[in-house]
Amino acid sequence: MSLLPKAFTLAANRWFASRAPTSDSAALNLRNVYIFFSREGLLFAVLLIITFIAGINYGNNLVLGLCFYLISVWLISFHVTFAHISGLKVRLLDVTMAEAGAPVWVTLQLRSENRQPRRQLLFSFEQADEQKKNKANKNSNRHNNRIENQSSIMVTKLQDEQIIRLPVQTHVRGQLELPRLTIKTVYPLGIMRAWSYVYFARTAWVYPKPEAFDWQAQYAIASQEDLPTGAQYRQGQDDFERLDSYIEGESLARVSWGHVARGQGMLTKHFADPVGHEQTLDYADMPAAHHEQKLAQLAHGALTLGQLGVPFNMCLPNEAPSDVSSAAMMGEGDSFAQVCLLRLAKSL
Repeated sequence: MSLLPKAFTLAANRWFASRAPTSDSAALNLRNVYIFFSREGLLFAVLLIITFIAGINYGNNLVLGLCFYLISVWLISFHVTFAHISGLKVRLLDVTMAEAGAPVWVTLQLRSENRQPRRQLLFSFEQADEQKKNKANKNSNRHNNRIENQSSIMVTKLQDEQIIRLPVQTHVRGQLELPRLTIKTVYPLGIMRAWSYVYFARTAWVYPKPEAFDWQAQYAIASQEDLPTGAQYRQGQDDFERLDSYIEGESLARVSWGHVARGQGMLTKHFADPVGHEQTLDYADMPAAHHEQKLAQLAHGALTLGQLGVPFNMCLPNEAPSDVSSAAMMGEGDSFAQVCLLRLAKSL
C-alpha cells in the first residue's frame, strides 16, 4: 500500500524539477509557482460547499448570498496570494564547507521589485531523509538542536533586497548536492498556500570529521628554543639573524653602533622570527587502518598545524588530477588548512 504514494511522490518531484531549471539564480513566475488550499483553507472550502447545499436545499437567498460572498473572498485571496510570491528573485551567493555531521551554511540574496513589501515568506531546505533527521535530533546536543530550529526562516517583511542564511545538515564526507529550496506563503488570509521550488546547481564540500590521534608519536612540533636545522624564519624583531652593510635610507635604530665605535663601519642588524619546522602530513603515516579514519586524522593534523602556524604540506593517494599541483604546495595558517580540508573532501 505504501508503494503507490511513494511512486506518486517521486513522479510529482520529477514534474516539479522539470519546470524549474537547475541554476544558482531563479525568478518565480507562472511556470514555477503553485497554489492550493492551505489546511485552514480546506475547512473554508468545506464551509463553501455546506452553505451552497443549504442555500439550494432550503431556497434561502441569504445563505446563497453568504456563499457567493465567501466565494468572492476566496477568489480575491487566490489572486493576492499568488501575486504576493510571483516575481520574487532568489540568488545563491555562497556555500560554506563543513565537517561531516555539521551543517553547511547557504547564503541567499532575495530581491523584490514590487513597490509594496512582501510579507510572511517562509524559506527552508527540504530534508532528504526524515528518519535520519529524527535520529540526529535524538542524539544531538543543544547546539545542534538550535541549528535544527533555524533550518527554516520566516521573512516577515521583504523590501527591495535582503540576505538570509540557511543551514543544510550533512552526514557523510564528499560532495553534497543542495536539496531543493522551498518558498511558501499563506499571506494575506491564510486560505490559499502558494509555494515554489528552487534547484541550485552549485554543490557543497564536506570534509571528514577530525579525529585526534597520538600526535607526539607521529610528529614532534619543535619549540622556538629548540628548532631543528631545517627550521624556517621570517623577517621580524625577536631573534638576531645577521649583519649587513648599511644602506642609505635604513632606520638608524638598526645600526650596530658598537661596530661603528670600533671603527668597523656602519652595519645594520637584521632580526627574524622562527615560524617552526616544516611538517609533512602523509596519508601512509596515519595510524588508523581504514581509509576514512586516515582522512579524519589528516583533517585533525591540518587544523592543528594551521592553528600553530607551522608550515606543512599534505600527501594523499589517488588524488584527482586537478589537485596534483596543490599536493606539492607548502603553506601555513588557517587559510592553507582550509585548502587541505577541501582536498580531503575531494579525496577518492
